[in-house]
Amino acid sequence: MHRFPRARRPLLLLLGCCLLAALPASASAAESAVKFEHETKQAYEQQLAGGQVKEATFNKRVRSVHLTLTDGRHVLYKYPPKAEPGIAAALQARHVPVTVLTPTQAATEAKKAPVHHKLRYIAGGIVIAVIIIVGAVLLFDRRRKLAME
Repeated sequence: MHRFPRARRPLLLLLGCCLLAALPASASAAESAVKFEHETKQAYEQQLAGGQVKEATFNKRVRSVHLTLTDGRHVLYKYPPKAEPGIAAALQARHVPVTVLTPTQAATEAKKAPVHHKLRYIAGGIVIAVIIIVGAVLLFDRRRKLAME
């Protein structure tokens, strides 16, 4: 069994505690995020007619309705411009509780677009590869010059 020097044991213990503390926090954050399936107009109308809509939340800024269905699924319906009053009236006629996000809530939801860093990762990989190649060439050249002396 490999033993660590006494000076490094507290550092390793602290690192282990930090990792263990971070695991439950990341797991709970992943569970709290609700995934919304995108819905077509026909599917939305069928669900509304069938009484499957449990509650609705409007985001007027991005023209969308977050629907919670009676089976527990969460769907997102993006409606066309100026259709919100008709959709809200149809939902209220079916006795579905309707809420509207405040402008600040709607703005924060609109900013939550996923950011894809694929190109950044590729560029970073290329930069690292170039640094490794240049370092290898310089090391080889240095050893060659030392061998010639």
